[in-house]
Amino acid sequence: MAALALGQIWSRKLLPVPWLLWGLRGCASTNFKAADLQLQITKEPRKKPSPSDSLVFGKTFTDHMLMVEWNRKKGWGQPRIQPFQNLTLHPACSALHYSLQLFEGLKAYRGQDQQVRLFRPWLNMDRMLRTALRLCLPSFDKVELLECIRRLIEVDKAWVPGGTGTSLYVRPVLIGTEDSLGVNSASQALLFVILCPVGSYFPGDSVTPVSLLADPTFIRAWMGGVGDYKVGGNYGPTVLLQQEAQKKGCEQVLWLYGPDHQLTEVGTMNIFIYWTHEDGVLELVTPPLDGIILPGVVRQSLLDLAQTWGEFRVVERKITMKELLRALEEGRVREVFGSGTACQVCPVHRILYKDKHLHIPTMENGPELILRFQKELKAIQYGTKAHKWMLPV
Repeated sequence: MAALALGQIWSRKLLPVPWLLWGLRGCASTNFKAADLQLQITKEPRKKPSPSDSLVFGKTFTDHMLMVEWNRKKGWGQPRIQPFQNLTLHPACSALHYSLQLFEGLKAYRGQDQQVRLFRPWLNMDRMLRTALRLCLPSFDKVELLECIRRLIEVDKAWVPGGTGTSLYVRPVLIGTEDSLGVNSASQALLFVILCPVGSYFPGDSVTPVSLLADPTFIRAWMGGVGDYKVGGNYGPTVLLQQEAQKKGCEQVLWLYGPDHQLTEVGTMNIFIYWTHEDGVLELVTPPLDGIILPGVVRQSLLDLAQTWGEFRVVERKITMKELLRALEEGRVREVFGSGTACQVCPVHRILYKDKHLHIPTMENGPELILRFQKELKAIQYGTKAHKWMLPV
């Protein structure tokens, strides 16, 4: 599919760009073109996993990668698909010292018809460009990058697994490669994309619930920060509390914010509550995109699906632990779950908050809504039925 065709089906629901970022257009430069792609096929192909192999997330990589270099004087160079290889970086690389780096995560699926399709990649391109502008890394043409990614997947198409729940994880990365220890916008940058065949988050068709540690002492993101951007600095500092959660018998962290302990995210997932609200109306609620929450692609997809059904109220609103505690006491909570690219939809059955274990009746209620979301997403992603969210490779 040509880049022009991609532009014709580009998502119209774009993320808002803060006014400050419009002033950073000086970071932009010439755009690379998918039509200029250089292709170098590996002479040493790797052994592909067999259908019976267990695919651990992020451990197996395909034969090729996409690379595009940029510098302030010349702009973007020619994009190239080349054999998968290590990077060579200067020891003073700005990405290593000052976190001038960002990444994305999306998936391609092999349908029952053997056609490979990407799931809503336009939203990932929107978010990636928005993050690049926030870090004053070079701008790029989203349509051209997506076409380059599509071509990369086309080259390594045989690596896309076909088993139930499997997919090809796509990881685009943009880093500053300035060889200087000054804290400035990068004069050099590198954009690359790598691919990983991955297995199902849950074994078989089971849905395994997780428990959460909610400790208001630690904060993942704050107003005016970069919690709503896909930058590595949002993830590394969370490892300590993740380990603390595991010590206390929990699998994930429920990140709280503010003196009223607002629910924000679950580990690296967005959070949803399906309950009867105080006004007696059945609703699905998730925190709003107010600068703290990462605008997840699966998050948006669940909201879009639920709005289409029109069977209950769908709302983006702040939720506090006080509200959740009261709803649990009054028996109004049906399901609590996280959403993300890795797991799609993940049920929550327990929260450890202020040394008290709160039982969440998600599994006792089916979990009806979670299973419905999973079934609907699977039908779309694996091509059981045609859908505008999927981009053929």
